[in-house]
Amino acid sequence: MVQIIIRPIVTEKMTAQTEKEGRYGFVVDKKSNKVQIKQAVEKEYGVTVTGVRTMIVPGKDKTRYTKRNILRGGTGSWKKAIVTLKTGENIDLYSAI
Repeated sequence: MVQIIIRPIVTEKMTAQTEKEGRYGFVVDKKSNKVQIKQAVEKEYGVTVTGVRTMIVPGKDKTRYTKRNILRGGTGSWKKAIVTLKTGENIDLYSAI
């Protein structure tokens, strides 16, 4: 079975959205759809999901200059899901730390 939720996104911008609007961000499997993401979040965290927005974040080109030559490469693309919860519910992402 494929793991749908890979990890939560914990950044300043996502934390502000969580506090203001009750939205949480997750890195999810690229092949998953909104229904699968909703079911996975509800099962894993025991909350009621009212909305799911998804986006594919493209990879970035990276260049590193060294003494001998220039190294070129890049990061891979990934899928992000923004999950909106029912009013009054929340997810404690810091309990596992």
